[in-house]
Amino acid sequence: MPPREKEAKEFDEEVLQIDRVTRVVKGGRRLRFRCLVAIGDRKGRVGIGIGKATEVINGIKKAISKAKHSLLKVPITDFGSIPHPVSIKYKAAKLFIMPAAPGTGVIAGGSLRKILSLAGVKNVLGKNHGSTNKVVTAQASMLALQKLNPLRGTAKAKPEKDDSKQPEEKPKQEKNESEKKKILNPKSVNTPKK
Repeated sequence: MPPREKEAKEFDEEVLQIDRVTRVVKGGRRLRFRCLVAIGDRKGRVGIGIGKATEVINGIKKAISKAKHSLLKVPITDFGSIPHPVSIKYKAAKLFIMPAAPGTGVIAGGSLRKILSLAGVKNVLGKNHGSTNKVVTAQASMLALQKLNPLRGTAKAKPEKDDSKQPEEKPKQEKNESEKKKILNPKSVNTPKK
């Protein structure tokens, strides 16, 4: 039999957190796993989902299917950044993200960094001033990306400066005829005698 070819996945997946959750019942404790997963195609679509199951694998599968239902389209400029800065407060998380120059990279931490990378943003600055809870931070990140305005003609990439081209010289004003004669033939011009 020929070996099976792997199907190309539509989305990249990133497990943000796996927690062991216990529920106390009459007979003892019921153990489950809560999985927080972010998915994205690195072309502007990203989503997060939470899945709970008695096994980690099943929890991740549930989270991925929920994330596919909560996909969000992120506007990305020509140089791989966001169109404008966004500040948001959600529960205890205070997030601030702003565009950055080409070559900066994704400067952010925790869930925000992974979500921005999965969305396909290449140059951005982000800061979380509040909660360090990954679930709350991930939800706040999605709300911040949702607040981004769609791209218009003004958000295009700025052309890079080319050092090889010399600045254009301003056209010099033409000198009048008498000055031209002085420059061309200084002897022909009458000079005062001493």
